[in-house]
Amino acid sequence: MQPSAIRNPSDKVMQEFFQDTSPYAIEAIPLVVPRPEHGISRANISENALKVLYRLKQENFQAHLVGGGVRDLLLGHEPKDFDVATDATPEQVRQVFRNCRLIGRRFRLAHVHFGREIIEVATFRGTTTSDGDENDRQMENGRILRDNTYGTIAEDALRRDFTVNALYYNIADFSLIDYADGLEDIKAGRLRLIGDPEQRYREDPVRMLRAVRFACKLGFTIDPKSEEPLFRLGHLLADIAPARLFDELIKLFHSGYGLGVFEKLRQYGLFGQLFPATEACLAREDHGFPITFVSRGLANTDKRLHEDKSVTPAFLFGVLLWEPVRQRFEEYLAGGEAASEAMFLAASEICSRQQSLVAIPKRFSLPMREIWSLQPRLEQRDGKRPQRLVTHPRFRAAYDFLVLRADAGEADPELAAWWTRFQEASAPERASMLEGGGAKRRRRRPRRRKSGESAGAGAEATGPVDGG
Repeated sequence: MQPSAIRNPSDKVMQEFFQDTSPYAIEAIPLVVPRPEHGISRANISENALKVLYRLKQENFQAHLVGGGVRDLLLGHEPKDFDVATDATPEQVRQVFRNCRLIGRRFRLAHVHFGREIIEVATFRGTTTSDGDENDRQMENGRILRDNTYGTIAEDALRRDFTVNALYYNIADFSLIDYADGLEDIKAGRLRLIGDPEQRYREDPVRMLRAVRFACKLGFTIDPKSEEPLFRLGHLLADIAPARLFDELIKLFHSGYGLGVFEKLRQYGLFGQLFPATEACLAREDHGFPITFVSRGLANTDKRLHEDKSVTPAFLFGVLLWEPVRQRFEEYLAGGEAASEAMFLAASEICSRQQSLVAIPKRFSLPMREIWSLQPRLEQRDGKRPQRLVTHPRFRAAYDFLVLRADAGEADPELAAWWTRFQEASAPERASMLEGGGAKRRRRRPRRRKSGESAGAGAEATGPVDGG
């Protein structure tokens, strides 16, 4: 606590609410840190966020910067976005800003648009419901289904998940307001849930994923009481909509610390709840390349993000699901299927299972499957096939995928090296590579014979496999 920070008494209703019996148990009297005693400057806040804050204040509404933006400013990080909390209802916010759109049913929010930047404005959440109001907070089996009950800033702080996300920057006097000792947790590098951890995870199981994400992003340790339920409650993720889990996984793996996230998810048993087929493959001890492949794939994605290079969920999920697809592909090949059909069947089977858990949109699942389908075709280096293949729109992604496989020890390093040379070669050099015997012909697997068919009947003894 800063020397001149003070505790301000809350309103009487909140003092009565915060009893020892409350499962949330945070301070009824907040710590208020005046502007000279904290490091947040308006110079580091988005100009558009300041416009929203000042305009709400001008209209006699409370206006606070809240959540991750405040936390990141205190840590000296550049916030990814700026969120605003206010006592104005979403409808009132829309009346104030012509460039506002209301979104969401589960959580009603106002989005104020400034070109490509969106400032999210949320009304203070309450903790009680009024009978008969269709916008009340709705619960089922401990989970929050809808939460549009509005209240005071103190109630809103109570409803937030982690103490470090329950800090408010008040535009009225530029002070910091802390109801949950979030400033102390930031100083200690500690991630702690507000209230009873198990109840909070049951209210919204996605908080388990958020705990992992924030711990990795901030480099914080998870408080033991908040960490212990993570080992037990992973099964609750099965109740979360697959589309929502997809969004959460993008936040987890496309923020520059995906490898650390992957390791923590496995540590808590959460990865297996999200990718059971992959986890079953990774748990095998007879070979180590699957875990190496996933780790290197995620490390590569982290590196690209840190270098401000583009990444795509198609490649990410292609890496995460490759090992179960590869194993089924090999099983179909052993059963006599052609390579193209074997890959199609394997991909369809694994994707169908995964969609029930995490819904991968078609704009990503289709290119993901193309990357997989090109893997057997990259083994075919005879004739004009390499020339045609390098013009395929997914060739570069498929090549990068092959290189990862080779680095992990699952694919032939010589094959990856050949394609590297082929891309860099001039036209005459490419012709020489194709004519000089550098391309190996792959023998066709004999198809499975029907009952009563002789060993040689209808079966090609040799010849290249057409992988599609």
